[in-house]
Amino acid sequence: MTSGDDPPRSFQPLPGRTVDRSAAYEALLQSLLDLIGVEPPPAARTAWHHQARREIGKAVTRHAKEAAPAPEEWFEPLLRAAIHEPNPSLNRQLVDPLVAAYGRDRVRLALIAILDTGSAPDAAGAARAWYWTHRAPTGAGQKALSELYRHTALRRFVTDDDLDLRRCILPGLPLDPEIYPAAMHDLVTQAVRIARTSPDDYLRHRVEIQVAPCS
Repeated sequence: MTSGDDPPRSFQPLPGRTVDRSAAYEALLQSLLDLIGVEPPPAARTAWHHQARREIGKAVTRHAKEAAPAPEEWFEPLLRAAIHEPNPSLNRQLVDPLVAAYGRDRVRLALIAILDTGSAPDAAGAARAWYWTHRAPTGAGQKALSELYRHTALRRFVTDDDLDLRRCILPGLPLDPEIYPAAMHDLVTQAVRIARTSPDDYLRHRVEIQVAPCS
């Protein structure tokens, strides 16, 4: 599986989101601060989002350690804030507390469900958040969830032409047909073709890095 050219040697950074959901994200953080009972940072601070995420994460993690389980009504708002965070690194400040408070399995299943049937912007956020849910030793159950995620991500990548969604899915999408059931091999071929023929430079660049080890 090669393009005939030398593969790129370094990753391009993931482009910014194509849909601006900053207002909705700020509202989610504000409602979480109120729900959890955390004092909001001063509104004038340029790092308000960072401070809000940090304080929310600290409060949720502390509650999980001292009075588990965390309140059920926190789960959905925390999950939605995590998938609205536009930065694929900073969303960890919400994903880690979610996992600590509600368990890795529940969070992963929720993200897979959003990736499967959620709107394109939500599914893109779920793909970004997923990265932080598997950075730990995994047993048979976790491997099964990872497999389910791969299958869901591959189908969504092929069937949904939203650019932001495809950009967010591709970095975590293995493109070796041998790790998929035979019935899905054609989907891998389609995914590679979609990325290679895309007008988007990021998709074209990224796919050549990911298929190179399979060549």
